Amino acid sequence: MTDHYDALETRSPEAREADLFARLPDVLHAAKAAPAYAERFKDIAPVSIGDRASLARLPVLRKSELPALQKAAPPFGGLIPAAPGAFARLFTSPGPIFEPEGPHGDVWRGARALYAAGLRPGDIALNTFSYHLTPGGFIFDGAARALGCAVIPAGPGNTEQQFELIETYRPVAYCGTPDFLKILLDAGLSAGRDVSSIKRALVSGAAFPPSLQAEIKGRGIDAYQAYATADLGFIAYETPAREGLIVNEDLIVEIVRPGTGEPLPDGEVGEVVVTSLDPHHPLIRFALGDLSAVLAGESSCGRTNMRIKGWMGRADQTTKVKGMFVRPEQVAEIAARHPELKRLRLVVTRDGEADAMLLRAESATQDETFSEAVAASLRTVTKLQGKVELVAPDTLPNDGKVIADERPT
Repeated sequence: MTDHYDALETRSPEAREADLFARLPDVLHAAKAAPAYAERFKDIAPVSIGDRASLARLPVLRKSELPALQKAAPPFGGLIPAAPGAFARLFTSPGPIFEPEGPHGDVWRGARALYAAGLRPGDIALNTFSYHLTPGGFIFDGAARALGCAVIPAGPGNTEQQFELIETYRPVAYCGTPDFLKILLDAGLSAGRDVSSIKRALVSGAAFPPSLQAEIKGRGIDAYQAYATADLGFIAYETPAREGLIVNEDLIVEIVRPGTGEPLPDGEVGEVVVTSLDPHHPLIRFALGDLSAVLAGESSCGRTNMRIKGWMGRADQTTKVKGMFVRPEQVAEIAARHPELKRLRLVVTRDGEADAMLLRAESATQDETFSEAVAASLRTVTKLQGKVELVAPDTLPNDGKVIADERPT
């Protein structure tokens, strides 16, 4: 049996890129049938967006904007062309954010992630993601059924009933958060229940640190991670290579400088921005607020798509200094005013009983006049006083953090 879900996973990167950007103009055209996108892209001809450079000219849509947009124009903020009744299911997630599920099969693009985790047609999967109002349970349920697996729609909690289901149906796979998998295994061991049929797992929705990975593996379960959201479904997934996460097909993923839409070079940590090629639910340059970085090269598993490191923290580092909000966009503006600067990090501390700011900036130019010019920009942009420390290039951490709040809690 093949190690890959389909031939799309092993096509050349050039062929994939050409296919994605050949389809993108039609998706943009469909998006412009929605009033909010029509306004956002009123000066954009869809046919002019044919590569990553032209895509980067489009404005970023931040996930954090959705609650206000949807409240002003319910239910979807004017970003979806179809009426709510055209969809199969309608959900809500914390925010609140309202999301539709399309009527076509594997709408969340998850079958290939489950395949990479070792599931095959005819397997039984215990799905412990919630089916109540939020899409999580249906995202994994739809993926498993598209692959040809039977699903136990268990949802979270109620370990006693979970044990009955496991002992009766003998599922080979678990879908859910990694911490609930540990709870289930611990409770089963304590109660003397047989959960030994579970040999594989696809986990998401919570941190899966190396210590927990080792513990789950030590209990005989081969567990893989997926990066998924309620808006987009499966964005990236782990494979047996264990070399980062493979970006899903039918998505264009960019890593941008936090607070901007500016794409970063491979290896630089920045915010995840996704463009979905779903004309029914178009998300164009959708900034998730999560940090990650592109891994160079191709995976040893044979899949040729872009690889990312996985979830590396949050990009929204907005903080309040002396009663005023300071945002990553402002740090980016300072960088734009001084092209000599590379990475910047605004460190917020306390000086006695007052907030204090120190902008640490990588620069080959170290003279005092330049430092004073950067300090003036800091003052102009943030309306706050702060010090500037110029440091040598490539000395600040590559972790995507542009504002570090180091005040004691």
